[in-house]
Amino acid sequence: MSGVQQQDAAAAQAVQRWTQEFSRRGASLPGARAPWLAEVRRQAIERFAGLGWPGTGLEDWHHTSLAVLQQQEFPDSGAAADESLALAEPLLGSLAGHVLVFVDGRYDAGLSRVGDLPAGVRVESLAAVLEADPELVRPYFGTAEDGATTAALNLALSADGAYVHLGRGAALEEPVHLVFIAAARGASFPRNVIVAEAGAQATIVEHYLGADGPTTFTNTVTRGHLDRDSRITHCKLQEESAQAFHLADTDVLQQRGSTFVSHALSLGARLARNDIATRFAGEGCETLFNGLYYADARRHVDHHTRIDHATPRCNSREYYRGILDGAARGVFAGRILVAEGADRTDAVQRSDSLLLSKLAQADTRPELEIYADDVKCAHGATVGQIDETGLFYLRSRGLDPAHARNLLIYAFAAETLQRIELEPLRRRASAAVRRRLPGGAALEELA
Repeated sequence: MSGVQQQDAAAAQAVQRWTQEFSRRGASLPGARAPWLAEVRRQAIERFAGLGWPGTGLEDWHHTSLAVLQQQEFPDSGAAADESLALAEPLLGSLAGHVLVFVDGRYDAGLSRVGDLPAGVRVESLAAVLEADPELVRPYFGTAEDGATTAALNLALSADGAYVHLGRGAALEEPVHLVFIAAARGASFPRNVIVAEAGAQATIVEHYLGADGPTTFTNTVTRGHLDRDSRITHCKLQEESAQAFHLADTDVLQQRGSTFVSHALSLGARLARNDIATRFAGEGCETLFNGLYYADARRHVDHHTRIDHATPRCNSREYYRGILDGAARGVFAGRILVAEGADRTDAVQRSDSLLLSKLAQADTRPELEIYADDVKCAHGATVGQIDETGLFYLRSRGLDPAHARNLLIYAFAAETLQRIELEPLRRRASAAVRRRLPGGAALEELA
């Protein structure tokens, strides 16, 4: 058998493992008694079985291979409660707001504290909603054709996640924290649904962390629906272990006058892939995509974004920064699509990468696809190393070479962090970045 045939056979076996997993537990998933949900899940696993894992032959996956992930086997086992608590305790003690905790993909009521909610607001486990009243989420749950086949696999096997519904004009003063802990070797498929009715406002934080040691696989999807004049600020902080695999889709639909702010920070995992997309379905929409990623050793991080200007007079801003060390590889592909008739579009996209070693790689592909005439659009990308002039200036001020270098690295990251408006969230994100960056202990003292 040739090498190519061996790879094909391994890929087929990897697909078969997950189709067998669906056969084993699909009928017991939350909401399985709802005919529409059972049908959607069936369609999703059939799509995954027919097309398989996305391969590097696909344009959007050209730089990201899932071959190593396909070779892994993930038993369906839960973590001990004390392990979960040890991971969560330092973080949970510092969080203010409404907190939902999921351990290995399952809601943990003992670690969660939702607290008091204003009238018209629901924050709860998606599994509970699917069991009690699945029709509530039917318009927002998604279909088998959404996203790549990895998203279809999530749809087929998702058992839990968060359901956040903000009624008309509702406003949450404190953030909603969704904490996902990968504690034991295994795979989890969280699916989150966020619905903001007209004029509603909230900040929602997804925080992913994991224990050192076990190899884990998190395949997560977040779907958002923003009605007229609503505003959602969404922050995703991914800090899983160096043995983790993390695949994620964030898919948002915006109605007239709505605002969606996305802060995406990817700081962990052996392989991380984030697909983030929003579509403007009404005039006057605004969005900000703000991202930062750091990878060292032989880790791989990939961000693919899409902003669909389907209607006139909408504004978008997109800024991504990557820091790469060792033999790490970072990928950024951002696409802004301006449809015919989407006049008065104002869009800016920028990607900047900082390479800290000769072996680090950055692949960046900013794209503008414009079919309208009266628009203002710009994009740009840079890939570079530490600024020697800045390094010389800091050393002339008495800093040793290592401290000066680390300070410049953090300054590169800080521009992204400063766009996070909510101060407690900005502080927490900044501390997470400092823990990961070279010289983090000294930077912590400086902060």
